[in-house]
Formats: sequence, C-alpha cells, structure tokens
Amino acid sequence: MKHVIIGNGPAGVVAAETLRKLDPDAAIDLVGDEPSPPYSRMAIPYLLAGGIDEAGTRLRKDPAHFDRLGIRLVHSRVEALDAAAKRLRFAGGTQGGYDRLLIATGSHPVRPPIPGIDAPGVHTCWTLDDARSIAARAVRGARVVQIGAGFIGCIVLEALAARGVDLTVVEMGDRMVPRMMTGKAGGMIRKWCESKGVKVHTGAAVESIASSGAALAVKLSTGATAPADLVILAAGVQPNIGFLAGSGIATARGVLVDERMRTDVAGVHAAGDVAEAADFATGERTLNAIQPNAVEQGRIAALNMAGREARSAGALAINVLDTLGLVSASFGQWQGAPGGESVELADEGAWHYLSLQFQDDVLIGATSIGHTEHIGVLHGLVRAHTRLGAWKERLLRNPALAMDAWLASSQPEALWRGARAR
Repeated sequence: MKHVIIGNGPAGVVAAETLRKLDPDAAIDLVGDEPSPPYSRMAIPYLLAGGIDEAGTRLRKDPAHFDRLGIRLVHSRVEALDAAAKRLRFAGGTQGGYDRLLIATGSHPVRPPIPGIDAPGVHTCWTLDDARSIAARAVRGARVVQIGAGFIGCIVLEALAARGVDLTVVEMGDRMVPRMMTGKAGGMIRKWCESKGVKVHTGAAVESIASSGAALAVKLSTGATAPADLVILAAGVQPNIGFLAGSGIATARGVLVDERMRTDVAGVHAAGDVAEAADFATGERTLNAIQPNAVEQGRIAALNMAGREARSAGALAINVLDTLGLVSASFGQWQGAPGGESVELADEGAWHYLSLQFQDDVLIGATSIGHTEHIGVLHGLVRAHTRLGAWKERLLRNPALAMDAWLASSQPEALWRGARAR
C-alpha cells in the first residue's frame, strides 16, 4: 500500500504519523513544496519576534524523526492530479502514483487587486522566505503598514510590535478581528492596540500603494495616506485547490468532504485548511482554518485511509488570541443563532468582556476578553452541548458565573459547592 500526502503542515504530518502507527509496512510519501523540513506557519510571528529561531518553527524538532518512521519527505510542488488514473504530476514534469491520497495542501494568502501590490517592500507573512524578507526591513523605528487585522493579522501585529516598528494597521471591517469578535469586543481590542502605540484604521480599504525608491505610500479610502518602509498583507487566506482543476475531485471554496474526510472519489481524502467539512454546530460544510481542527481532521483521514472507521463531530470555531498582552477568545457560534438568546457584559475600563449565546438552554457560542479563567470552561460547555437547565437563566443575569455553571453541570452538587468553597 502506498499512501501519498500532499501538504506537510500540521494535518499532513499528523496523518503521516498516524498511518505509520496503523500500517507499519506501507510506503508513505509526505509532499511539501518548500525546501525546509515541515514547519508551522503559526510559528512565523514568534520567529519574527525573536522568541525562536528557524529550527524552532519545525513541527518535529528531531532531524531524524521522519527517517526513523520511514516517512519519505518529498520536496516538490504537485501541479496536477488525475484521480481516475491515481497519478500525480509534479513540477518539472515527473509523475507518481498512489493507492490512497490525502489532500492537505492548506491555504495561501489573499492578494487583493490593489495597484502597486507587487512593489518591492510589499510582502505576505506566510513562509520562512517571507519572514526573512520582513526581518530585513522591519527594524526598530521602520514604518510598517499592515493590511488586515483578522486573527492572523493580530498575531503578526504582536511580532511587529516586539521589533519596535512604527506600526499602522488597516482593516476593511468595522472592527478588529471581525470574524472572531463582536462589535464591542473588536472595538475594545482596537482601543487596547492604540493605547500601546499602534495606529489603527477600521472601515478603511487600501486604494493604492505607490513606491519611490525604497519608500512606499499607502493611500486609504478615507483619504489618508500612510508612509511606509514595509507593507505586510494579512488580508485572509484561500484554500490551495488550483491544481485540482480537471482532476475529478469535487470542490467549492475548498475540497468537499464527508464526516470521514472522504472526497467524492474513492481512496482520496482531504483535511485541514483546504477541506470544506461539516460545521460542528450547523452541520453545513464550511472552511475552518484553525490548527486544532486541521490536526484532528488529519488524524481522522488517516484512520479511514488505513481501513479503520472514524468520523468527525464537525469543525468547531476555536479562536484564542493574545494581542499585545490582551487575551481574547471566541468559540462556536459566537455571533449567535436565529431565535437564540444572548447576554453581554463589559467593563471597558478593566478590559473585561463576556458575551454568551444560547439556543434553548445550551451555550452555543461565547466571546471573552480578559477573562482568562473562563476560556477552558466556555470551550468545554460549547463543545459538550451541555444542557444548562436553570443555570441558563442565571447566566443571562450574570455571565461571569460560567465557572459555577460548568461545575454544576459536570459535577455532583456537593463536589462543586466544595470546589467553590475552597
């Protein structure tokens, strides 16, 4: 049996390791289109901040890890797939076959159609090559404009601030992290960033980027112009599915998969950012570019590729973010659902915020800022579909009782009362 995994990010690596445990004799190829060993893109901001070196970004620190497991690392780009013939065409024209295939090609940064976006000094922050280019320009005092203040953008923002740059952030949405935070919560994160010296423009689009020598000028839809020595694109990502054109694999925004991470072609699975899989809450197919989901999908895909029975419970939105020391989180249907109830509690002076979303007596989504003690509890309640009973009304009156609600719903009354007393 020959397993080929296209993509050597977290989903691909976990899938390869799972397959090796289940099938000691199979041939396993792990294909990546960069020359470096498998690494985490989410570690790149920590590399830029100086907390780790390039070796620290690697998903497995032991250089002999994959050799020891008999997993062959292939450094090449897959340009086309013929699913009927079970054949792959690689860059340079070489070809290879497979018995079982996992598509774990991840995503790529969006490059908005902005005049001047290809000018020198405009970079994405997605690869190690990007990190090297950014580090050369993002020196202390350099003027940096970052386009995008979503989840990834805020992680990059943290790294840039650590480098001591003069930072301006531009976000088209009406708040920071608009796909993760409610209006009030996103506004609080903006105020926090501004209090730390970051200039933030929300509700603003970049109309053009002009270059004059090494200097750049970023023109905004508000009429303002921001001078820059470096412009960073953090305007979102899209799945890497271009190579699947004509392959016979069904795609929409991503690769369409079922609860076993199977595509519509036998023997072909998909996992991670590229997979359009069922949502935990609604059951509808969605893209969920979050590393914990990618890892779990990779594991489930591998189990099924090896002939085992494994099903996903659905991708759950899980976002935990540290922005210049302010910790925020959102889970599940944080924006609420039709017919549901909600409560919002804010203490902006203390940088504390809670928003809870209910369907009947089940917590289906939550948003928090500053309440780090609630993060695990809120996640647990949402994932477990816990029926809260009378605690739902208590939480509507005071959402800060989330810990009590979790203890009461998961432990006998005598135990949770004792836990709170201690």
